[in-house]
Amino acid sequence: MNELININELLSPNMTQLDLIPTLFSFVMCVLVSFIVRDFYMRRSFSLTGKMHIGSIIPILSAVVFLVIIVVKSSLALSLGLVGALSIVRFRTPIKEPEELVYLFLAIAVGLGYAAGQILITTIIILSTLFVIYFWLSNRKIGNVSEYNLVVKWIKTEIMFEDILKEITPVVESLKLVRLDKGHLNNTSVMLIVPNEEYPIETITNRLQTLDDKIKITFFEAKTNW
Repeated sequence: MNELININELLSPNMTQLDLIPTLFSFVMCVLVSFIVRDFYMRRSFSLTGKMHIGSIIPILSAVVFLVIIVVKSSLALSLGLVGALSIVRFRTPIKEPEELVYLFLAIAVGLGYAAGQILITTIIILSTLFVIYFWLSNRKIGNVSEYNLVVKWIKTEIMFEDILKEITPVVESLKLVRLDKGHLNNTSVMLIVPNEEYPIETITNRLQTLDDKIKITFFEAKTNW
């Protein structure tokens, strides 16, 4: 009969092969660069909703990926167990804009690169990527976006669609209703709007939240003209 595998034998041999100081230095660099990516996203992203949520995920995602790769490098048995544990995790956060995926993949790349010990090349590639994104965004002003799709979801039955219109109409140039769904538990409206240059786009969010602070508001750039 096969002898039971001692868990200490799985952990101790390979873990000692990892140099503590270089690993800690790589982790510190991983965290610092991930916060640079986060700050860049918060300042330069064209996302109009969910920015704080995605921004808070970036450093955590990089750190988690770093730790996962370190575990995989240290022990084959632990890595197999980790794969089984992560297989039950489901990602439920909806990605509303492709730009969010770019920054999430950058966060993953940061964790992978530094965990693999490629400190210099990872730093150069990540910073170069941010520079390219900055150069591209500098030629794309948010003011050039003339139309937005506005999705509003609310639960309170006492809030009518007319109340939504009263809050939006004064601060936009024009508005066109694309879709209106009314249900027993929630209501959803989709509108195509042209922002008023005198009012920031956040004005719409602030006015709608006066009706209900739990109202869900999503903006995304319109791809078609009307």
